[in-house]
Amino acid sequence: MNDTWLDNVFTVKKPVIAMLHLAALPGDPGYDSVAGISAIVDRAKGELEALQEGGVDGVMVSNEFSLPYLTKTEPITAITMARIITELLPELSVPHGVNVLWDGRASIDLAVATGAQWVREIFTGVYASDFGLWNTNVGEVARYRHRIGAHDVKLLFNIVPESAAYAADRSLQSIARSTVFATAPDALCVSGLTAGSPTDTQSLTTVKDAAGSVPVFVNTGVEASNAAEQLAVADGAVVGTAFKKDGEFANRVELGRVRELMGAVRDFRATA
Repeated sequence: MNDTWLDNVFTVKKPVIAMLHLAALPGDPGYDSVAGISAIVDRAKGELEALQEGGVDGVMVSNEFSLPYLTKTEPITAITMARIITELLPELSVPHGVNVLWDGRASIDLAVATGAQWVREIFTGVYASDFGLWNTNVGEVARYRHRIGAHDVKLLFNIVPESAAYAADRSLQSIARSTVFATAPDALCVSGLTAGSPTDTQSLTTVKDAAGSVPVFVNTGVEASNAAEQLAVADGAVVGTAFKKDGEFANRVELGRVRELMGAVRDFRATA
């Protein structure tokens, strides 16, 4: 498998990228304007400390609590995220990526501004989603990436987006194959229905078989109990909800849960 960029970014095989979910931001319906941005930064620093102490291989910062999501974000979102990430940079000891939900161009902008090494986003396809009809323009994004000199920012394509279904009757295998052939993703991500929902192992296997040399990440639902099964297929995992208290999306990261899951991952690596 041609996973050179993974080897260059991470020091282990089958890396686990932890999600650092930012609290609601200015402009979001859930934003706490009384506590302000400083409260978001304080929470993020605490969760980052737990993730890194627990042994994750990378961190991806996202505006996960900007619900309900926009498919073209307002400028205040990425601007505020850049301010927050800048405050986190001195604390970061692992590689980091970013995700401005659900806006590919804004994600790339944020990566360039903060030195992130990858972004994850929906770059291809048309979907019927909870957020309306969801269209993309990967050709435009690819040219924009080139124009702003973001060649080194790796693009992780989520080809099974959460809370959405492909608008055409196409098999997952054909979507994976044509995405790899026509759009040159740096990795593919396979998800369940929502954050924290299990990713179907058969779907993961289908994408992996169709992806050729392109790395495949399991994007949701990895826990200590299924990490070995999922990583036996995938080249890495993105984990958010499982690291949180009681495994609940809205809760904060809990060090014990990070250690438990990463312990299971290390046990798998030792025997793989």
